[in-house]
Amino acid sequence: MTTAPFALARFRDGDAVRIGLVAGDRIRALSDGELGGGLNVFLADPDWDRLEALIEAPGEWHPLSEVTLTAPVEPRQVLQTGANYRQHVIELVAAGLTQNTDRTPEEARAFAADMMDERARSGEPYFFVGLPACVVGDDVPLILPAYSEVHDWELELAVVIGREAFRVSREDALDHVAGYTIVNDITTRDLVFRTDMKEIGTDWYRAKNAPGFLPTGPLLVPARFVDPADTPVRLELNGQVMQDATTSDLLFDVPALVSAASQTHPLLPGDLLLTGSPAGNGQHWKRFLRDGDVMTGTIGALGTQTVRCVAEAAE
Repeated sequence: MTTAPFALARFRDGDAVRIGLVAGDRIRALSDGELGGGLNVFLADPDWDRLEALIEAPGEWHPLSEVTLTAPVEPRQVLQTGANYRQHVIELVAAGLTQNTDRTPEEARAFAADMMDERARSGEPYFFVGLPACVVGDDVPLILPAYSEVHDWELELAVVIGREAFRVSREDALDHVAGYTIVNDITTRDLVFRTDMKEIGTDWYRAKNAPGFLPTGPLLVPARFVDPADTPVRLELNGQVMQDATTSDLLFDVPALVSAASQTHPLLPGDLLLTGSPAGNGQHWKRFLRDGDVMTGTIGALGTQTVRCVAEAAE
């Protein structure tokens, strides 16, 4: 499931959801006492060494194949980062410039690359807020709302906040990161921009917050096992590779994101901070999600997320 020595997960136990320690292909339920009072309490001051010691301690282990994993986090806040992969943004900007100016495609790409490099030097991250209620595990099918036919995928490395972060420096930012997980930030493309009042601009609430639009997990991997500066991000749609990049292409890296986001409001233990999506979205391929599609996402040592798409039933 993961190449990390161990990770945390949440799994279904009848009508309840329990927190488990994952090691290899097995899982062991953790009590509140072993966690120190629940998941977010643990993440506020994570003692990963103590959990790692439980791998060899007496306990009842189960094969992962015999349990149903769900979202590994319980965030109170979800922050999403837009336009944060250099190559992705160059492609989008260049496409627009090519359509609307006399520049050749090569000139448009060079112009867009210069814009992105200047933004990395002197700009700031672009954040918007998602609804924690949209966070689900990949055990829940992705229902494609019938009001649109252009639902898109955006596989992203997600930061899981540990110790509360408020107005932290870039140098101290990683001290507030407990771990990482996978999020597929689903977007309804034809709802991103308002048509009734274009001056308002983007409408991320409608475009990104339908039920289940933040498939998350399956694992929460301790930060010590992840290199956020150079981790591969890969999404396959029905077995075909659509996104294939590394986080080395981020315009603003994880320390910069955590620091910038924390300047406005405290980031709380267990919160999610999405880092942005690389090139290869459905908008690029002119191919959007359909009934029966299966998305398989992998990000470094974070395991594999499998999301099955189902068309919304007609009323």
